[in-house]
Amino acid sequence: MASGPLDGVRVLEFTQIIAGPLSCQLLADLGADVIKIEPPHGEPWRLNAQFIPLESKTYQGLNRGKQSLAIDLGHPDARDVIYKLLPDIDVVVINYRPDVPAKLGMDYETLRAIKPDLIYADNTAFGREGPWANRPGYDIVVQAASGLMSGLGKLDDRGNPKVGGAYADYTTGYSIALAVSSALFYRAQTGKGQIIETSLLINALHIQGQSMELPAADAAERGQLLADLANREADGVDYATFIQTHERIPQIYYRAYATKDGAIAIGALSAGLRAKVRQALNIEHNRDEPGYSAVDPEQRKIDQAITDQVEEMIRGNTSAYWEQAFEQSGVPVSEVQWVQQLADHPQVAANDYMTTLDHDLSGPQRMAAPPWKMSESPPQAQGAAPPLGRDTDTVLTAAGYSEDELTALRAAGVVR
Repeated sequence: MASGPLDGVRVLEFTQIIAGPLSCQLLADLGADVIKIEPPHGEPWRLNAQFIPLESKTYQGLNRGKQSLAIDLGHPDARDVIYKLLPDIDVVVINYRPDVPAKLGMDYETLRAIKPDLIYADNTAFGREGPWANRPGYDIVVQAASGLMSGLGKLDDRGNPKVGGAYADYTTGYSIALAVSSALFYRAQTGKGQIIETSLLINALHIQGQSMELPAADAAERGQLLADLANREADGVDYATFIQTHERIPQIYYRAYATKDGAIAIGALSAGLRAKVRQALNIEHNRDEPGYSAVDPEQRKIDQAITDQVEEMIRGNTSAYWEQAFEQSGVPVSEVQWVQQLADHPQVAANDYMTTLDHDLSGPQRMAAPPWKMSESPPQAQGAAPPLGRDTDTVLTAAGYSEDELTALRAAGVVR
């Protein structure tokens, strides 16, 4: 039985991979009834690294609490099936390339004609307008295009850019869920549906503070970087050399360190906390003295020397030693852990941050619980991710299809 603040809301999901599925999983956690539309062979993330046929951790981790309707949207009869479902749907979430929905008859104007108060959340890679509008794009491509990849400045041992997590995808998933919830509130007040547009690109920009232009503060630094980029292209300087040349000296107050037996990370973003870091390390550094300038050549020498000193010092003892030393000084600190270590961690257990589910095919599983607690309308995971096409008959029978009609649709290859 569904529970949560969105109990009674019905969502039709046309998404795959990460951003769209995550957004609809969050909506399901909040109580929405989510019907995931999948091709008869399964969406790509279901097929990625399968541990049993048609099941993968990447899929199960982003699609819990949903129903699966396996249908070939390219089949001429598929439109009528979707249109028959639509009157009972509140929200459509779609993440196809901008030109695809209209070709399938799943664009906002077409669906709104059937369901006038429909909320339609449209996610693309780069936005609906501009020269990149019809480009296909995944997280890695948008990380490259948005400056996120170069801003991280990570290189492998051959000088190639390294990719971290799927930052654009995951932030976009939360962005879609927030926008849908806001649109539902607006509709409750006004009776009006609407189209929501977002993209991986805008969300990748949002998580980069350096994308903000502030001429009064950063015009010289920004101008120098743009000039250096232009010269790099003219002089043929390779990517790795350019990144290493422009890499800032690692500051000692907000970063991770290798220890004797692992690694730790500390975070000190105020003058008071930085003083506590120096106290824990028993060092002197002029970081918070008047006139400090990180770009001054002489200051850079001082900062490099103190960085080398601190790295060597921390590498000389264990993570447990340094975690205790920084904690005693009041510095935010943690040992660098692996996510596999956390399922039974006392902190995770005390806050009920894991949930246990039972998958139809692969059995018991544990995963992160819904990311909120609410006193009056508590969200909860509504069940494990569905096997491919598990709910096709249930969904279509509820929409009015007879057993004979379902048999005919299946024989024609419209549904699985």
